[in-house]
Amino acid sequence: MTSAHAEAAAPANGAGGVPRHVAIIMDGNGRWAKKRLLPRVAGHRAGVEAVRKVTRAAREMGIGTLTLYAFSSENWRRPEEEIGDLMGLLKHFIGQHLDELVTDGIHLRVIGDLTAFTPEIRALVEDAIARTAPNTGPQLVIALNYGAQDEILRAARMLAAQGGEIDKARFEGALYTHDLPPLDLLIRTSGEKRLSNFLLWQAAYAELLFVDTLWPDFGPADLRAALDEFARRERRYGGL
Repeated sequence: MTSAHAEAAAPANGAGGVPRHVAIIMDGNGRWAKKRLLPRVAGHRAGVEAVRKVTRAAREMGIGTLTLYAFSSENWRRPEEEIGDLMGLLKHFIGQHLDELVTDGIHLRVIGDLTAFTPEIRALVEDAIARTAPNTGPQLVIALNYGAQDEILRAARMLAAQGGEIDKARFEGALYTHDLPPLDLLIRTSGEKRLSNFLLWQAAYAELLFVDTLWPDFGPADLRAALDEFARRERRYGGL
């Protein structure tokens, strides 16, 4: 690894620094809608708008990689109608905001197993990834049909089939996130305090921040407050 690559891979240390890689568990859409006596889909629509605002704010604040937990492998257990609404919103987001991502220079990525989606959804996602591939700006990583335990099992099976010695570097190379910067900060909205099968390996030394704000209400000011909290923390990675 060259010195340039080593610098890019090194995690941010807090103490005034901007995290290179921020991940967000976007939670609270349903409760946001319930508080307003609205159907759950209204909360998901408001959540999509929050994605747009936070993505732009992350770019302006110097965050190089933003990973958003959009649809977990467990979300298939939700009612069929809600899953349909979520798929419709995914198509809406790509259709309405892809040009904005291209203009802003954002490189769209997806982690997770896309094979479970319809051919139409897969084609839309793959086209969006291809259109933003030339962009050299920040990365927006969307976790779709993603589960960290499935990711770890997938990597273990792949490496076992290949044979040979398995060390930390080789294992990380088999993860969906193999070419992303180390995770510095993981935020969960809505007041829940669990990781919900999200980036379990990658979060080993990430700073965790749980906020009470429901995701549709989470905006640039909340992201700035999270970065300020990150900057105050001292990261020792097990050392003194």
